[in-house]
Amino acid sequence: MSSMIHQGRAAYAFFERNWNLTKRYWAWEIVWLFYNIVNSMSVTFIGEGAGGIANVKLSPESTNRLILTLLIGTSVWSYLSVTFEGVTDMITMERWEGTIEHTFMAPISRFTHLVGSCWFAIVHGLLFTCIQLFVVSLFFHLDLSNANYLTAAFMLILGSLSFIGLGIGASVLPLLFTERGTQMSYIVRAILLVVSGVYYSVTVLPGWMQVLSIFSPATYVLNGLRAGLMDGAPIWSITIWNDIWPLIIAGIVSLPLGIYIFGVAERYAKRTGKLKRNG
Repeated sequence: MSSMIHQGRAAYAFFERNWNLTKRYWAWEIVWLFYNIVNSMSVTFIGEGAGGIANVKLSPESTNRLILTLLIGTSVWSYLSVTFEGVTDMITMERWEGTIEHTFMAPISRFTHLVGSCWFAIVHGLLFTCIQLFVVSLFFHLDLSNANYLTAAFMLILGSLSFIGLGIGASVLPLLFTERGTQMSYIVRAILLVVSGVYYSVTVLPGWMQVLSIFSPATYVLNGLRAGLMDGAPIWSITIWNDIWPLIIAGIVSLPLGIYIFGVAERYAKRTGKLKRNG
């Protein structure tokens, strides 16, 4: 029991450390939040003006549904981006601070280290997403009378486990490639953006890309959120369950795999002296 308490405190210490690093770079946080809000508004305004673009008259119900589809897509994409960066940026920040070697030499398991950083990334991402949704909702009249918020919250939290697993795997890039490693991690997010149906249904994709969408946890998070917020589907419904079990499998696979990949990359970085490079 004492060992578990010690590990829990150590994980919280990394949570607190990451929070303090975020406060140090608070200006970047404001810039990124502003960008996410403006980007979300720009995409959502497409739904507002879709009828004029297509030269057809859409009913208020159809317009509302289109706006919600795009708003949910941009919100999940922002959450995924912030969560990913919550993991990968910590490696970059520790290089800037010159503390990465000390962290890796600390008498603490890598699992505890990553759990603390990942929980901070989840909280950070949820906070950003909630602020973004609140601000964007001020510009649109949204009908959420049928929304099931319990389903939406459950799907987002469940999907976070898979997102974190992918984020840990992608964080090896800034660990191994000092100069442009963080930017290289954008490749993972870009692939998820294309194949997951963030702004459109995956049915419009070519057949081979639809196959890729099956392996993206974001696909199931988006499906579940849209079913919960737009159609009021409860957690126990078949519609939601069809998105729950793939997320459970994705979380079970991606988290251990991401930690294993990080461990392999860490040992390689130590052996080759890459941790000494701060520029």
